[in-house]
Amino acid sequence: MEEKRSNLTSMIGMMLMAIVLLFFFYRNQPTQEQPKNNTTENTQPQQPNNTTVPATTIPTDSVGLSKYKETLGAFAYSATLPSAKEGAVTELENSLLKLQVSNKGGQITSLQVKNQKTYNGQPVELIKDKNASFSLELSTADNRTLRTEDLFFEPSLSGNVLSMKLRVSATQYLEYVYTLRPDEYFLDMTVRSVGLSSVLNTSKAPELTWKLKARRMEKSVTYEDRYVQAVVQYEDNRNDKLSAGGEDSEEFKQVKWVDFKQHLFSSFLISDKAFASGKFSSKNLASSEGDNVQYTKNFAAVFPLEYTSGELNEALHFFYGPSDYHIFKKYDKQYSLTKAIPLGWGIFGWINKWFVIPVFDLLSSYMSMGLAIIVLTIIVRILLSPIQYKSYLSQAKMKVLRPEIEEINEKYKGQDNAMKRQQETMALYSKAGVNPLSGCIPALLQMPVFFALFSFFPTAFVLRQKAFLWANDLSSYDSIAQLPFSIPFYGNHVSLFPILASVTMLIYMLMTTGQMQQPQQEGMPNMKFMMYISPVMMLFFFNNYASGLSLYYFISNLITIFIMLAIKYWIIDEKRIHAKIQENKQKPRKEGKFQRKFREMMEQAEAQQRAQQNNKKK
Repeated sequence: MEEKRSNLTSMIGMMLMAIVLLFFFYRNQPTQEQPKNNTTENTQPQQPNNTTVPATTIPTDSVGLSKYKETLGAFAYSATLPSAKEGAVTELENSLLKLQVSNKGGQITSLQVKNQKTYNGQPVELIKDKNASFSLELSTADNRTLRTEDLFFEPSLSGNVLSMKLRVSATQYLEYVYTLRPDEYFLDMTVRSVGLSSVLNTSKAPELTWKLKARRMEKSVTYEDRYVQAVVQYEDNRNDKLSAGGEDSEEFKQVKWVDFKQHLFSSFLISDKAFASGKFSSKNLASSEGDNVQYTKNFAAVFPLEYTSGELNEALHFFYGPSDYHIFKKYDKQYSLTKAIPLGWGIFGWINKWFVIPVFDLLSSYMSMGLAIIVLTIIVRILLSPIQYKSYLSQAKMKVLRPEIEEINEKYKGQDNAMKRQQETMALYSKAGVNPLSGCIPALLQMPVFFALFSFFPTAFVLRQKAFLWANDLSSYDSIAQLPFSIPFYGNHVSLFPILASVTMLIYMLMTTGQMQQPQQEGMPNMKFMMYISPVMMLFFFNNYASGLSLYYFISNLITIFIMLAIKYWIIDEKRIHAKIQENKQKPRKEGKFQRKFREMMEQAEAQQRAQQNNKKK
């Protein structure tokens, strides 16, 4: 059994990495609790039932107009102004954003991120076709409940500052002031009221509701959907995320911002003084691939606002743009936006933040993104090569000890001698200075880098729509053939980089496992099955993943194979290792505390076993 273990230590470490990787994939995949049709508009969250909603258009007949005004109360004045027109909008534009604000609701009804294209060459429009809404729910002094999205605002534009006023009279109004920052993705917004303390019921807090139906941007909608989720910052820069799959809802206190993250694009709503609380919901819409799938998720956020001396005064900010680490970092001191990018928790995030991103930025400034990935992979493998050397050295030592282990196994055959066989084997390891787990430990030490890069590539905006070899977009899958049918968990296309990564992974496993032709022993895992199934699972799982990630694993496996061959044929000398082991066996070794404790436990177990056997004989 010890001989078998000596052949499997490194393999076990590698399999642990594969298992955790598959677990990460499983946790990121969306659930099946999704609607069948996601191309219609009826998937917006329902409005509360206890509100009085005015007509969506202003009636033209006198009777209808009179009834309409009656529903508005004091706010009927807004319907008499020339600005009360359906479809009337005001445009704001800078070098990065182009948006329209509607007179109805005073909200953004169209927003385009300039210089960016979707997977099919269309402009990136985060807001389009009524997929978003921003509304205040107000309670009036005469017991009416109104939503601002149904009312008409009066616009006034000065440069890139737009004032939208919902008037009660010439001097009383609710005002939204939009300020589009030059050459930035930020849109500042002030919500304030003037002279409304006698019109509104100030004892009941108004509610701000912000909704977004996330539009599809990338080639694989199911892959994109894994990274579409609401991220919330609350209570002294704590961060939490709603589930990326199925339906989820959460409530948080002291909310600083929420990001309706659309994989490689973001829509932030930020409060200067923090909302007292916030309720958030997310509903999945993307259940399958297909050109007809236009949306990924439905997001909604509800915040209670507060009156100050009977008036509203809220300073808010919108960010609409790429989920780019470098753009977010500019605002980190004020808003900590980089926390919305899933670089990995704990040590994984630190590796990405302080090593992977700076090195990749340096490389990509001198070469293409594809070459930068290859060179980054080479650097990582060279840095980890001492760990790989330790792993292979451990395997070589175990191989040298194999004849002696076989002698011990032969000497202490049978179940009755299992304890003695274990003791003798551990004694041999101790004399030779060999740790049977040292082949597994180096593989585990590589896991932080392994999973840091697993988090980095899918979230790297710099890879978006960057081509390399046959891959048109390193942030999406590389397709070399389109299938006339769809294979479950695989898709309807063939990606080459995952095939190359899987083949090199299989070669690496064959090299690592050594003599797998040995018969399977009872109680041991079927390593042959695991050796073949892992590359197949990788092939299936990565077929829809970013080709940049598959390229990394392919190059990483290839370099690892060459390093192993170099260690085996030019660095490791088995005769020298054998001589060193024999020398170690002659040296007196001080028994450590752990070894002494382990030996005593084994001796006690052996004594108990002998006592049980003697009792049976009696």
